[in-house]
This record gives sequence, structure tokens and C-alpha cells, in this order.
Amino acid sequence: MPEEDGASEASTKVQEAAASVQQVARKRKRISGSKAESVARRYFEAIDARDLETALSLWADGAHEFVRGQVDTVAPEGVRAFMGGLIDAVPDLHMEVVSTTTEGERCGVQWRLTGTFAGPGDFAGVEPTGRPIELEGFDLITVRDGLIHGNDAFTDSMTFARQIGMMPPQGSTAEQRMTSAFNAKTRLSGRVGAAEAQLVAEGVWLVQGQPGRCNVFLIEDDGGATMFDAGARTMTRAVASAGARRGGIRRVVLGHAHTDHRGTAPGLGAPVLCHPDEVQDAEGSGGFRYWPQGLQGLPFGMRQLHRLMHRYAWDGGPVEISGTLVEGDEVAGFRVIELPGHAPGQIGLWRERDRLALSSDCFYTLDMWGRDSAPHIPERLYNYDTDQARASIRKLAALEPAAAWPGHANAITGDVRSQLERAADAG
Repeated sequence: MPEEDGASEASTKVQEAAASVQQVARKRKRISGSKAESVARRYFEAIDARDLETALSLWADGAHEFVRGQVDTVAPEGVRAFMGGLIDAVPDLHMEVVSTTTEGERCGVQWRLTGTFAGPGDFAGVEPTGRPIELEGFDLITVRDGLIHGNDAFTDSMTFARQIGMMPPQGSTAEQRMTSAFNAKTRLSGRVGAAEAQLVAEGVWLVQGQPGRCNVFLIEDDGGATMFDAGARTMTRAVASAGARRGGIRRVVLGHAHTDHRGTAPGLGAPVLCHPDEVQDAEGSGGFRYWPQGLQGLPFGMRQLHRLMHRYAWDGGPVEISGTLVEGDEVAGFRVIELPGHAPGQIGLWRERDRLALSSDCFYTLDMWGRDSAPHIPERLYNYDTDQARASIRKLAALEPAAAWPGHANAITGDVRSQLERAADAG
């Protein structure tokens, strides 16, 4: 019994010690929190008094102020320019602290600003209009050693723009007209860039866009989408929207790295994969390293047109490659097949269960002016190795696809093998 009593007494002392430590920690946290709130309130009181020097004295040198959509700067001079500009633009500024929430070294401040945008100074380049303003916002202030070491601020810039007259009043006729004009522009750019995604096979969606009727494929993949080929830069918004509606684009697989097949990839923020032999062109010239200088060999009119399209419509620029794929690798229920020739590391995707081929530019079903045509070998000028391209068409034909989708324009169906063999043998 004495041993049991001793153990119980020891356990009680341990628990009391732990409770004491927790109590001290809570006390320190309250003290820290109290200091953070005190500094935050003093800062807002100085702004309300339009006392810029006192407000600046509460900042640590080099501390970061980030006001979303307005300024990203450091103290003291960056804060001086921003806050001084605000005070100069709103000479009767009144800053009210609505509420605070403090935890540790951080104090969240909900505030309300009122005044008149009377100048004499401008604000963020906007000349004073003499209009009254009333704004609300939230600052998350970090305090250490009695000084502000950071501020993340959020405010309603749209309301400010309406109040000073830069934007029409909400619900006004002027706003409705502006919205209609913006929607018309959006619809026009959508028609120019790409059409709505259409289902072309089980779990496979096609986005086709101009110029060149470029094909981008979204393959359903574990709650999101794997994208095969990246089309033209003009298609970026349409492709991103189509991907978002299917759970988001998880990765981009380039069939090859020519400018009209990497175009949207830099703007999507997804990891990009390709064949090892395409990395150089994906991260570099987009094919220009082995094409004739100035695209010599094309008819003059077409040469000028293609040069413009490469520069202003097709190419989104070099893209960082995060991984590579080779023959036999699995991608979203498809198997990678190597189809070099048009490009040194061109690949396609093959799905055995429905004999579906996504073949990038292994073959074309449009001519150089964008008109429909029978399947044929890609334009020699754009090929890395035309003999190798013929061999790849025959390799694809031997799989006997039920449907084969090229990188541009229409799929071929029916007796796909015979159509591809004729394409390989022609010209």
C-alpha cells in the first residue's frame, strides 16, 4: 500500500506540473496577444489622426505590407508612399476599428474608412473626384518585439472604384451596357479561340480551336483530366474552362513539341510531360531548330501567314517539362506508342479496349489552307524525317484502329487501316 500511495502522489505532482506549464503558456500567449492588439490599435489611431510619422514608427525596417490588388511593398519608405498617398488623397480621412481578433503575435483588424476623395494628391494614379467614400476591409497584422513585422490587408477595390466614379453604379443602365459589351467580347474571343468540348469516345473530350483546327483531348482521369496535346495559345481560356468543368487538368501530355501543340501548356499551371526526344523543342524553339530558315519552301502567301500564326496565335512559348514518357507507359487508361518522323519524339495514345488512337500529327486530314482532305502525310517542310513519318503511319495502321484522331481537324473511322496505308504510300 505505501508503494501505491507513493506512485499516486508522484502522478499527481506530474499532472500539477503539466498544468502549471500549460497555464504559463496560456498566460504568455495572452500577453503576446495583448501586445499585438495594442500595437495594431495604436497604428490605426495614428492613421485616423493622419499622423504618418507615428504610424511609420510602429513598423520594423524591411517589414512587408501586402494590400491585395493595390500594393506589395516594404517599410518604411514603401509604407510611407502608400499611406502618405492615401492621406494626401483623402484629407478628411477617418479610420474606425470595428473589431479585432488576436491570437499570439497576430491581430486581425476589421476596419471602416470614410472621407472625401478630394486631393490634392491622386491615389494609385487616379485623380481626385471630390466624391465621398466609405470602405470596409481587414488587416492581419503580425507584431514582434512591439513592432509591426507584416501586414496582409484585404479591401473592396470594386466598391472604391464605384464610389469615386471609375465604375458605374451597381445595377445602373451604364453597368448593364458595360456588362453586355464585355460578354459580347467574351463570346467573340471564344468563337475565335475554340469551340465547346465535345465527347468523342468514352471518357474522352475534344476541344478544337483556331487557327488550324488544332485538337486538344481531355481524358477523364481519377476525378480530373489528363490533357493530350496542348493546341494553340488562342485556345488557352477555352481549354482551361473545359478542364475545370471536368475536375481540373492534372497533367498535360504533349504528342510533340511544335508551337501549335504546346501553345496552351504554359498558361495552365499543370505538370507537362513528353517523350525524351521532345524535351529540347518543348523547352526551346518549338520545332524551328530543324525547319528551314524563315519557313522557306512554303508558297510566299502561306509562308507569311504561317510565320504570323506561329508568332501570334499558335505558340505560347517554351514550357518546362516535368517528366518523360516512352513506348509502353500507361497514361489515363491508354498506352503510349512512339510515332516519330513529323517530330523526333512524337507519341500517340492507344486504348486497346475500343481501339481508339489519339495520334497527334502522325497524319493530317486537312490541307495547308485548313480545308478537309483525305488522310495524308504531314507537310515535308515541317517534318523532322519524312521517311520515318511514313513508317509511323504504317505502324499506326497495323494496330487496326476503329477510330484515329489526328492533331488537327477530323478523325478517320471505318477501314482506318486501308486509309492510313494509302496515306503512307502516297506522294
